[in-house]
Amino acid sequence: MCKGARGWAGLLLLVASLAYAIDRPLNFGDPAQQARYEALLHELRCLVCQNQTLADSEADLAQDLRGEVYRMVSAQMDDPAIIAFMVKRYGDFVLYRPPVQRTTVSLWYAPAFLLVIMVLVWRRVQQASALALQTPLTAQEQARLASIMASGTAASKTPEA
Repeated sequence: MCKGARGWAGLLLLVASLAYAIDRPLNFGDPAQQARYEALLHELRCLVCQNQTLADSEADLAQDLRGEVYRMVSAQMDDPAIIAFMVKRYGDFVLYRPPVQRTTVSLWYAPAFLLVIMVLVWRRVQQASALALQTPLTAQEQARLASIMASGTAASKTPEA
């Protein structure tokens, strides 16, 4: 192997090892601990991505939080204690399904409220358009329409230069 190829191979090996170190899978020897860890990652939200669980997020903070959950599960902390620790440190927003409280009621009920508003607006627009179709034109509107149609017909019959 030539000297330059060895250097490139070494660099490639270094980059590959750094990539592995960035977010290596955290595995347990006990399948029950692994299942608890996975379940907790799906219950906690990434604070950067905001719409992804810790299990799904690629953010650096999510990686750190996965490591923190791994450490606590390895230390035999129970699930409520781990969740309480995360909520104490990051607030209810860290929960992917926050509890219904005075501070989170808008998170739970705003989508339904907006849907009701959209349905009411849609019905109002439908009623207004149906009413507009049922209302006959006044004599003045009919005369204006006739003049517009006549001028449009006359313009289409004139030869182009």
